[in-house]
Amino acid sequence: MVDPLALRLANTIRATSRGLTDAFGTRESTREWLVAHAVDVGVYVDLEAWLPTEDDRAALVDLRQQVRALFAEYVAPHPPSSADATVLPTFPESLAAINHAAAPALRLLEWDSEGQRLEYRLLTKTELDTVKAGLADAVIEFFGGPQAEQIRVCPAPRCVRYFVKSHPRQEWCSVACGNRARAARHYAQHRDD
Repeated sequence: MVDPLALRLANTIRATSRGLTDAFGTRESTREWLVAHAVDVGVYVDLEAWLPTEDDRAALVDLRQQVRALFAEYVAPHPPSSADATVLPTFPESLAAINHAAAPALRLLEWDSEGQRLEYRLLTKTELDTVKAGLADAVIEFFGGPQAEQIRVCPAPRCVRYFVKSHPRQEWCSVACGNRARAARHYAQHRDD
């Protein structure tokens, strides 16, 4: 099962053995991530031809931080991800920013000879506004749906990801994180022996 776009956006920052990595770290990597997720973003921009400016990249990083602030609020009273808990914008500010970014997205129900379908129309002036509206709309849809109730923070050492708990016994975002957490627990138990 593919993670919802809102979760993939929040997890564009992740921990590796070399430290934190950011899919939005450069203009090129930002475009690569957008192209890889273009179908889910649902925008009518040729993302392969659009190279975000440095200001565009910074605006998308800011949007990601607003989304991570919503995730942090949603998992409360449990602690948020350790990656950026101290630098997240406030929840009211983030909620307003997501709603503002989504404002140009207009979702319409169209009916044609083949039946009903949803269609998005984006009333924007720039590629950045279009991309932000598509991403923000996906965030709103996610938090308004039933999957949001299953959001968790991965408790594995060094992990900074959020995940949707898909099984009652699931504790970590991945098998690798589960193995790392069990190894750390084993090491801690036997360190003092």
